[in-house]
Amino acid sequence: MAKKKTKFCCQSCGYESPKWLGRCPGCGEWNTFVEEIEVMTKSRGVFQHSEAISQKAVPIISIETQEEQRVQTSMVELNRVLGGGIVPGSLVLIGGDPGIGKSTLLMQLSAELSNNGHRVLYISGEESLKQTRLRATRIGVQSNELFIYAETDLELIRHSIEEVQPKFIIVDSIQTVHHPEVTSAPGSVSQVRECTSELMRIAKTKGIATFLVGHVTKEGQIAGPRILEHMVDTVLYFEGERHHTYRILRSHKNRFGSTNEIAIFEMIHSGLKEVLNPSELFLEERSHGAAGSTVVASMEGTRPILVEIQSLVTPTSFNYPKRMATGVDQNRVQLLMAVLEKRMGMLLQAQDAYIKVAGGVKLDEPAIDLAVLTSIVSSFRNQPVQVTDVYIGEVGLTGEVRRVSRIEQRVHEAARLGFKRAIIPASNIGGWEYPKDIEVIGVQTINEALRVCFGN
Repeated sequence: MAKKKTKFCCQSCGYESPKWLGRCPGCGEWNTFVEEIEVMTKSRGVFQHSEAISQKAVPIISIETQEEQRVQTSMVELNRVLGGGIVPGSLVLIGGDPGIGKSTLLMQLSAELSNNGHRVLYISGEESLKQTRLRATRIGVQSNELFIYAETDLELIRHSIEEVQPKFIIVDSIQTVHHPEVTSAPGSVSQVRECTSELMRIAKTKGIATFLVGHVTKEGQIAGPRILEHMVDTVLYFEGERHHTYRILRSHKNRFGSTNEIAIFEMIHSGLKEVLNPSELFLEERSHGAAGSTVVASMEGTRPILVEIQSLVTPTSFNYPKRMATGVDQNRVQLLMAVLEKRMGMLLQAQDAYIKVAGGVKLDEPAIDLAVLTSIVSSFRNQPVQVTDVYIGEVGLTGEVRRVSRIEQRVHEAARLGFKRAIIPASNIGGWEYPKDIEVIGVQTINEALRVCFGN
C-alpha cells in the first residue's frame, strides 16, 4: 500500500506547506497550520458557464450582452443592497456575528420567494428539521414551495438539488458542509474551498441563485480561506450591536451593483422589519441644545444618511489622556485633535476625549471630518452648535476644508429633514442647484468653519 501523503494547511489563508510552520508566510498568523491528508482525485474538468464559450479570442464589440434578469422581492432594502434584485445563477455570501439575524433574514427571504411561486431549497447544517420549522413558524412562514433539508454531506445535497429542482438555494452555513472526498474536518480551508467551488458550479450551470451563510472570526472577517470572498459574486456583512435592535446589512463586494450599499432592519419579535427612512431613525432621540452634538450627512453607497456625532471632552486625571471612539476611526480622531492643537491653539493634551456615532452606525469616509472636529470643539468649549446645522467636509493637516463627493445629494437630504444651514467646503460651491429652504455656507479653513458655528 502506498504511503499516504500529508500536507500542512494554514486555516486563515489556505497557504500549503510540506512541513509544519509556526508562522504562516502567507498571512503572518501564528499557530494556524493543521495537518491534512493529501488525496489525489480525478479532475472534473474545466468549469464552464451554461452558455457556449468560444475557443478563440473574439473582438469585444462582437460579444452580445443583455441586462441581467433580476428577481424582485418586497424587501426594498434588500433589493438595494443586491443592486436591484436577485440575479439568477449568482452566488451570495452573508457573514455576521452569531445571533445577529442571518438565518432569520434568509428564512424571511425564503418565505417571500416561495409565496411568489419560486421553489426554494433551504439547507440547514446547524439545525434539525424541527428546529428550523419552529423558527419559521415564529416569523409566520407557510408555503408549499419552501423545502427544508437538514444535511451536511455535499454529495447528498447535490442529489437533493437534482430531485427538488429549486430556483433558489440557501446554505446555512457553508462551514458545516463537507465534501466526502476531502479528508479534513468541516470548516477547514480545504473543505470550505471545495464545497464553495462545487456549489458555484451548480449555481452557474443551472442558473440557481445561491445564498451562503458564513461564520466570522473574532476579528469580524469571514472564517475560512480568503479565496472564498473572491469566488462569490456578492459579499454582504450583517452588522449591529447586541444591545441595539437595529441591524445593518452592508455590501462589501457586488459584481451586479455598487459596493458599500447598506440596508437597515429592526429586529422585532416576528423577525426583521425594514427601516425605509434611516436618517429620521438616527436623529429621533437627538438632544437639543447639548454641547458636543453635531450632525453629518454621510454617503452610504448611493444613499445619503444623516447621523448624529457626539463628543465628550473632559480634563484627564492621568498622565496620558484617553482617546476613545465608537463608530469612527480612532486614529482619525487623534489626527483631528492634533490639527486643532496646531492650527487653532487649543490645549487638548490634558483632556480625555470620547467620540461616538449615535445609533451604532460605522462611518469611514473623509467627509465626516468637519462634523467630528466641530463636535470636539463644542464639547471642549461647552458651547452647543445650532440644532439646524449640518456639517460636511474633509479636513486636511494644514487646517483646510477639502472638497467631498456627491455634495448635492447630501444637502438635499438635509433640507428634506428640516435643516436650515449646511456648512460645506468652499470648493463645492457652484455648479449645482441649491435647495430653497436651506442656507449653504462655503468655508475654506477650520477657522472659518468655527466662526460660522460659534460666531467667534
